[in-house]
Amino acid sequence: MIKAEPKTILNFLGTHFDTLKDLFDVQTSDNIIRNERLQEILQERDDEILNQLVDYKIIRKLADDYEFRDTYYKLFEFILNEFRPLLPETIQKYEQSISTLFKKIREGISKDKLILGQRINDLYNEIKEFNEAVEKNTIRLLNETRELKSNVEKLDYKEKVQKASFWIDYYITPLNNILDINHAESITNKLFNISNYVNVRRLNFDDELIRVQFEKTYTFLVQTNDDLLRQSKLLTNELLPLIERIRTESIILTGWIEFLKIPYKAPLPKVFKVERTYPYSNDMYMNAKEYLEQFAVDETIFVEDPLMTTDKWVFNKDLYKARLMDQLPLDSFFEWCGLTLRSDYERIETDKFFALTALLFEEGISIELDNAEDRQLINTSNMTLRVPKLKIARYGLS
Repeated sequence: MIKAEPKTILNFLGTHFDTLKDLFDVQTSDNIIRNERLQEILQERDDEILNQLVDYKIIRKLADDYEFRDTYYKLFEFILNEFRPLLPETIQKYEQSISTLFKKIREGISKDKLILGQRINDLYNEIKEFNEAVEKNTIRLLNETRELKSNVEKLDYKEKVQKASFWIDYYITPLNNILDINHAESITNKLFNISNYVNVRRLNFDDELIRVQFEKTYTFLVQTNDDLLRQSKLLTNELLPLIERIRTESIILTGWIEFLKIPYKAPLPKVFKVERTYPYSNDMYMNAKEYLEQFAVDETIFVEDPLMTTDKWVFNKDLYKARLMDQLPLDSFFEWCGLTLRSDYERIETDKFFALTALLFEEGISIELDNAEDRQLINTSNMTLRVPKLKIARYGLS
């Protein structure tokens, strides 16, 4: 039992923050606060607060040494933005706990309402802890990657390559797999299924209190989906390219350094020839002169109205988007465009085909280029198009 008032403890934390931060750094580095190191810090800060630290249950004794209690350690971890990176298998444990709770909710949906409400609340808390763990890991990985890029620790090229490979193999790639909604065993995929179930129950459950809990859980799942998408984009668009660039650059520089040490041991590679080019043609003056001369003489121009009028085609974007989403996933997007136009109009007109390609930029769609396949040929009304094979699928929670 803590005898001190809450305000007293909060004032204590503010007054002795520097000392507590030093102790936090020691435990983060050594996983424990040795008694000798504790005494050194208190003496350096001229801060005799050991008794208060123990009485306020900020630290606890382990044999002759000490450690922060989890509550205070996480508090300092949060306000200092200093998070320990969790192994992806540690985060993966939430897949089991979330799946188990979801299974029990479905099995007990028509049974005791009190137990059902508690399980919904536990599911909410598990999803929240999972989301926070992913966010903390992403922040930590981003900090580590930026420090590696700026080489704060003054590592040589070989050590940078090894460290970059370590972060990719053990943290970034496995974490990215956890957040991949198209992966059948990913936690994000499980949350997609839970979201569909909760969305139905929040609208038609007979008990008002349970319905409110389902509503709260569904709203939180939508927000969680947005958060996880941001974390996934950060991993895919920033972390992986940055750390891959570090690894590649370091390997190239290391190879050149080794070559320069013994330049005659290996044949000299071909070096590119330097040439000067200009952003404009050498014939630009004459081309411009010829273009302007055609307007020097006025000519009579006759404008006639077209004899035939055609109905203007209006692209119904919402209709075609709905048809596309109903048929996802697709192995070839451009082939779908051609088949759709041929079905509707018996021919593929070029302007209609290009209008359909605008659907690639709609939200909720993921695009994958199949490099293994050859380009496809699409014959339109007045040209033949050579297009790549694009696989598309749904992206994110509904």
